[in-house]
Parts: sequence; structure tokens; C-alpha cells
Amino acid sequence: MKIHKRLIILMKQFNFLPKLFNSWKDEYQEDVRYGLKGRTLIEKKSKFQKITVFESKRYGKALLLDDCWMTAEKQEKQYHECLVHPALCSSEELNNILIIGGGDGGTARECLKYKELKKLKLIEIDELVIEMSKRYLSEIGCNCWLDPRLDVQSEDGISWVQKAEENSFDAIIIDGSDPKGPAKGLFNKKFFQNCRRILKSNGVFAAQTESPEAFEKTHIESVKVIREVFGKADPLYGNVPIYPSGWWSWTFASIGKRRYLYPINSRAEQISKTCQFWSPRWQKGSFDSIPAHIERKLKS
Repeated sequence: MKIHKRLIILMKQFNFLPKLFNSWKDEYQEDVRYGLKGRTLIEKKSKFQKITVFESKRYGKALLLDDCWMTAEKQEKQYHECLVHPALCSSEELNNILIIGGGDGGTARECLKYKELKKLKLIEIDELVIEMSKRYLSEIGCNCWLDPRLDVQSEDGISWVQKAEENSFDAIIIDGSDPKGPAKGLFNKKFFQNCRRILKSNGVFAAQTESPEAFEKTHIESVKVIREVFGKADPLYGNVPIYPSGWWSWTFASIGKRRYLYPINSRAEQISKTCQFWSPRWQKGSFDSIPAHIERKLKS
């Protein structure tokens, strides 16, 4: 440790450190680019995708899949808290929870805050994402990987839900990447129908549904299909500056009534104390912040 500190001091003295963080990493989407300045720590190719860990001064270490930003240490709470807590604070029971995707560990970490949660299953298609996240992004997953309630399986989530038992989960959380490559099938009607089949009638479904600005067409289509399948579904909007446009959405659904709008007070009171962004007040405002043109398109 002393040697490491002395090395950093020497690098600063000789002006080496700025040079290490002097390259840009960009995500390109339809003639717009979204980037950070820093350095690439590691880049590997799995059988599914290219996986990059990039270290930036502004947002810490970040994960990219096929050159698209997935998460960053100083941004991830704005994503993971908003995906998890509207669902888990409103589901009637928390005996058995399912995550599809989520290989960085952030969603699992937020789920495991609930002491009454008994079993948490995480289905991630690419085990290399998990391995690299454990090694380089440990601040995101924290100790979730050691929790005995967590069961991790490296499988294709799309085919996994087809085989899962009916009415078996109290909440289902889809923490997938953009709708291409291994995550492409996470945005279609058949997948959502299988999720509804395995969700308990008093449970809640949650999914990230892209940017209403950078990916408006995908966002609108996803929310419409989820509404069609579940009956009740609404998008929630927030900000994740590392993502394209910085404006993001999550959609929540349930069967029979919109239970995701009403957090259970006893849970919400405890969970909000642990959060940087989520609270019942923030949630209400974010569900109500739907822009007029998006609301019109969702009704058309």
C-alpha cells in the first residue's frame, strides 16, 4: 500500500497522472455521442459481446457492453434505486424475487436491502460480465454476491422464463441492456407474456424501458406492449447523465390494479433512509412527470 501511494505521488510530481486519464470513450447513437474522459482498464470479448471497464475522473469506474454505457460508480444509484424500489416497496410479498440481467450487481444489492426478502434469483446470460464486475466494479455490487439469499445462474433469461413455474415470483425485474445483441429478446411481447405468467397476481413487474428522447420509438413500443400484456402499466422518468440524452425511463406493471403507485409505508420508511435518490415523494413526482407528447403517443 505504501509503495502504491508513493507511486501516485511520483506520478503527480512528474505529471503522469493527467496523461493516464487523457483519452475519451464515446457511445455513438444516431449522430450524437456521449462520452467520458479517462482510461480503459480492461477490455475483453465474451461469446456474446465486448465488455469494457473504463475509469473516469468524473464518474469513477464504468462498464460498457458493445461500446454502450451500462453503469458507473458515481451514477448507478440513479438507475438501480429507481428500477428496484417502486416494485419491491409495493409488492404484497417478498418471498421470491427474480432479476433478469443485472450482472453488475447493483440491482441485486438494492433488492437485498429488504430483510423480509427470502430468495433472490439472478439470471445473467454472460458470466464474464459478472466476473469482471466483481473484480473491477466491486463498489456497485458490494457484498451482494456473498448473500446466501442470492442464487446466480448464467443462462439466457429469455428461454429461462419460458420454463419457469407459473405464479412463482412476487416481483420480476428486467435489468437488461439496450435491445440488441443478447438483450434484444427482452423487449418483445412473448417475453413479457412469460413474465406475466410467472408473476403472482399480487406482485409487480419492473423493466428499464430506454430513453424517451434518444430511443423514443423503442420506449413508446415497450410501454404499450407491457400495458397490453399486464393490463396496468406506467412509465417513471428520471435522470442518468451517463446514458444517451441523460433522460431515462423505467416501466412498472401489475395485474388488476396499479399497486406499484402505492409503496407500503413500513417498507418505504426504512428503504428511503438507505437511498440517495429514491423516496416515495420522488417516485410520485417521477410517475407524474410524463411529457404531454409521450402521453399522447402512448394513448394513440
